[in-house]
Amino acid sequence: MAEPPQRSPHLRRDGAWVGASVPRREDPRLLAGRGRFVDDIVLPGMLHAQFVRSTEAHAEILSVDLSEVRAVPGVVAAYSAADLNLRGVTALLDRPPHEFVPTAMPVLAHDRARYVGEPVAIVVARDPYAVEDGVEAAIVEYAPLQPVVSDTAALAEGAPLVHAEAPRNTLVDVSLFATEGIDAIFDEAHTVVEVHTKTGRQNALPLETRGVVADWDDRDEQLRVQTCSQVPHQVRTVLARCVGLDEKQVRVIVPDMGGGFGQKCVVGREEIAAAAAALRLRRPVKWIEDRRDALTAAFLAREQRYAVRAAFSAEGEILALDADVVCDMGAYSCYPFTAGIEPLMASAEMPGVYKIPAYRVRGRAVTTNKAPTAPYRGVSRPQYVMVVERVFEKAARALGLDAVELRRRNVITVFPYKGVNDITYDPGSYLESLDLCEQTLRDEGWFSRRSDENRVIGIGFSCFSERTGYGSGAFAQRRMEVVPGFDISEIRMDLNGTVSVTTGTLSHGQSHETTMAQIVADRLGIPYDRVKIVQGDTDRITYGWGSFASRSITIGGSAVAAASVKLGDQLREIAAHLLEADVDSAELDGAGGVRVGDRSLSFAEIADVAYLKAHLLPKGVGPGLSATASFDVGGDGTFSNATHGVVVELDPGTGGIEILRYVCVEDCGVAIHPQVVEGQARGGIAQGIAGALFEQVTYDDAGQPLAPSFMEYKVPTAAEIPDVRIEHLETPCAFTESGAKGAGEGGTIGAPAAVLNAVNDALRHTGVELDDTPVPREAIFRALEKA
Repeated sequence: MAEPPQRSPHLRRDGAWVGASVPRREDPRLLAGRGRFVDDIVLPGMLHAQFVRSTEAHAEILSVDLSEVRAVPGVVAAYSAADLNLRGVTALLDRPPHEFVPTAMPVLAHDRARYVGEPVAIVVARDPYAVEDGVEAAIVEYAPLQPVVSDTAALAEGAPLVHAEAPRNTLVDVSLFATEGIDAIFDEAHTVVEVHTKTGRQNALPLETRGVVADWDDRDEQLRVQTCSQVPHQVRTVLARCVGLDEKQVRVIVPDMGGGFGQKCVVGREEIAAAAAALRLRRPVKWIEDRRDALTAAFLAREQRYAVRAAFSAEGEILALDADVVCDMGAYSCYPFTAGIEPLMASAEMPGVYKIPAYRVRGRAVTTNKAPTAPYRGVSRPQYVMVVERVFEKAARALGLDAVELRRRNVITVFPYKGVNDITYDPGSYLESLDLCEQTLRDEGWFSRRSDENRVIGIGFSCFSERTGYGSGAFAQRRMEVVPGFDISEIRMDLNGTVSVTTGTLSHGQSHETTMAQIVADRLGIPYDRVKIVQGDTDRITYGWGSFASRSITIGGSAVAAASVKLGDQLREIAAHLLEADVDSAELDGAGGVRVGDRSLSFAEIADVAYLKAHLLPKGVGPGLSATASFDVGGDGTFSNATHGVVVELDPGTGGIEILRYVCVEDCGVAIHPQVVEGQARGGIAQGIAGALFEQVTYDDAGQPLAPSFMEYKVPTAAEIPDVRIEHLETPCAFTESGAKGAGEGGTIGAPAAVLNAVNDALRHTGVELDDTPVPREAIFRALEKA
């Protein structure tokens, strides 16, 4: 018999891998510089591509002359839209024309340019220097048109149309909820407060910009595309359609990826054009996005405007919420989510953690002459949480109540709870997280320091939930033509008892190689370093929707767990047969084997029979050790929750904002790897602070981007991001395989509201209230100077 493996010192006291902060499997490779990212890939005969991009925000394209480009030394080819003749990309919603207008996004612009930086032609050369020279030689003749550069301009009467088929420049106009009698509730309410707010346009800013290496394999008759995408199967589908191949002729592989944050969970045009060039040339083609293009021409996010009213009783009970949401989605709908991704998210989930009995909302997506919008970590939730939390702050002042106490009176405390938005919330710790966050700041003495007359200190809170584990049913409610949801996992055990497990989700910093392995290790009773996670390859993964919306552990991890259980059942059945025992008496021994009474067989011994001595297998059991399982969520998903508490100090001399303390009390159910959860929270909080105080993509009246580099686009450094204290609560999910809820976006969701509320608390003596982000420091300076 094989010696049982020794218990790892990193395991929890109960011996489980799940819940233990084990060393990450990825770290030795990545920290030693042995990771393989798209730009690390070098193939024989590889060419380099870059794009001729529009210099006009809105213009007719009269001609594209590439003759001088082709004469540049080192240039191998140059293609316009007419040369490649590719099918465009169109994302669809199953909604009537008055609610949704589909618009095609051409791979290369041909008749009209709709934003500065839109790709017009692709140039392919022998090296990265020659390709830049080739791009400079292109001659594109434009007939400029009046650009539309804001949501208010887009909706104005008589505004120029970005797309002729979209009246009033409106791509989505949906009213999902309108409680009967809501106007009477407002008329009779003791207190009505209003919030009008605008959030700045942002870039998701993954450390690794977008990129692709594409090559044609004559032997396999297959176009191989290595790219940094969160959704490789979606890239395969769209690319095959655009270039006219069967899907089996396209293989998409994702190597190591340096962040995505949602920007890479949609299908980009440049990847398709570069792959089409490789197909035509029958040579490998690499495109790597430079930082200027990443800041100005990649998918952007976040620019939204809210007009919200809320009605309250004299005792502080919220009675009704009425919201108008306008999202500036830029020039095109993204695939597969469409321009509806942000207004539909805000409309469906705005009531959040509060018991709101009446709700009316209108959500609109408008198109403008700016780079298109894709999901970005949180997707509208940082915005609507900020709006709702501002509502509670203003209502508290109007009612003469403490803002935290007002929240206590209104948060959901009885579960399951079906909200006015027809969503059922599973159990969470909304009140408990609020109480603990406030008490932590009190125990640390921040409330007493706020009273120091020589300092301008404010404390702010935000209380919110994060819907995770969206299954097919939840996505179907949005009426997308493409309905994400399920995940499929296949597990195989080899001759020495180690296993390989596929997942349709995809790591781009979330530590899947570790956390998924922990789940498998617990199910099979083997060390987690004997589990290999396979991801990001459309030829090896049956099908997958990728990673977004905090679905990886909730859905992908549940599929992995279910497949592991199936494999465990196979091992038990074979072992019971070999030991001449009933299968019900066989159990996994937690040490890499199966036990029946005082007898046992190791997995390696069982695998030896399954592969090399198949004649000894029980009747009806075929050779090999493998299992496949899928997982989906039929209901509304699960809800993580958190409360963030922030202490800021304002500088009267400069209007500067310093974050003195940041406390996050989070509940994501069972934390597979607590340290990874904390890393996700801290990274998300940093991005939320960035949106609240620093980052914004702006344009001039001609639609020219005003933040083409890090000199203009203000990204916070480690000096501006505070240390974050994280406290964990645990309310396990009842329907995921491990009790885990998603943890990917919560940090980002809560930060803008908490920071903005803290700034306003510090300004309480001035009478000034700020509702927009990023917070304008000149407004703080003026308020403090006047006070």
